[in-house]
Amino acid sequence: MPASEVSAAAMAARLSTLGLPARVEEHRRHASVEAELPDRLSAELWREVLDVVAEADRFGLLATSLNGRTLWAVVRKTVPTTGDVGGPGHQR
Repeated sequence: MPASEVSAAAMAARLSTLGLPARVEEHRRHASVEAELPDRLSAELWREVLDVVAEADRFGLLATSLNGRTLWAVVRKTVPTTGDVGGPGHQR
């Protein structure tokens, strides 16, 4: 299992223990975690949620009047640093 998927699975498990069931999806360049959030969260729970997603490469909150609030996080897969993998724009 790729390291990105392991990290994403660990984040999802931690969110689930906080009462926020999460799902993990594996993509070509990253693994993503998503969890639906209730309308109200205590300040303490928000801090715990932020501690979890702080381990991600990127995270955010998608809020719409139709679908509620979805927390998302992305863990990038490591890109080899040798050769011309994916072209010059993909090596960082």
